[in-house]
Amino acid sequence: MQVTTEAKTRRPWIVRGVNSLAGAAMFAAPLLALVAVWAIVVPLFQINPRVFPSVGAVGSAALESIRDGTLIAHIGASLLRVGLGTLIGIITAVPLGIAMGVSPGVAAFLTPLFRFFSILAGIAWIPIATLWFGYGFGAIVFVIFNAVFFVVAYNTLLGVKTIPHAVRNAAASLGAGRWALLTEVLLPGALPNIVTGIRTGLGFAWRGLIAAEMIATNVGLGYMLFVARDFYRTEVIVFGMIVIGVLWLLIDRLALVPLERSTIERWGMVRRA
Repeated sequence: MQVTTEAKTRRPWIVRGVNSLAGAAMFAAPLLALVAVWAIVVPLFQINPRVFPSVGAVGSAALESIRDGTLIAHIGASLLRVGLGTLIGIITAVPLGIAMGVSPGVAAFLTPLFRFFSILAGIAWIPIATLWFGYGFGAIVFVIFNAVFFVVAYNTLLGVKTIPHAVRNAAASLGAGRWALLTEVLLPGALPNIVTGIRTGLGFAWRGLIAAEMIATNVGLGYMLFVARDFYRTEVIVFGMIVIGVLWLLIDRLALVPLERSTIERWGMVRRA
């Protein structure tokens, strides 16, 4: 009986593990197919390495950048910038989004500004950011902040608006003060939208980061691509593009998607099957 009970306990974990492996295989299959086509087409048509490199050349560039430590330096610099810019954006956007959600006057006043600046968020700020902060860390963090701030604030506003007024009134009638209303009603109710906004904003921030690093710094993944272009090192450019894509996939699949799913299951209307 004990063995049977233990087997039943382990079975859900085994099923989840198998499903995760199957999902990862399905996700990786198109990427592996693309690499296979690349490995066949480049030598078959004898494409000039300055136009597009072979798989072997990209692999050699990868090994070289790992051995000399430049890859770690570029990745570390990029992750630090995007992390700090995103954190500042979230800290400032969530309170403003909540204020807009609970105050129609604040929302009416700020909504036109949000619509205007949401189009300019991110890459469009690079020229003026370099004038304000110079070429370096501050300018890039500012660009990332702009990419995150408007998306998260708007999603927070939407999240607060989805909370029925009857729920707010019920909490107030039960004696909830402003702090309790904020922490026990508004934030939990808006949290699924906030997490969705963070995921979307971080995607914009990642693109803005690469563009800003091509112009405003001397280290980072974007700078790695920019310098390789000057020396016609297409193998480094392609390797850098692969690193950028893989990093974003890892961040999105391992951190953002589980966070969004668990938040919706905890505070939203969805339950884990």
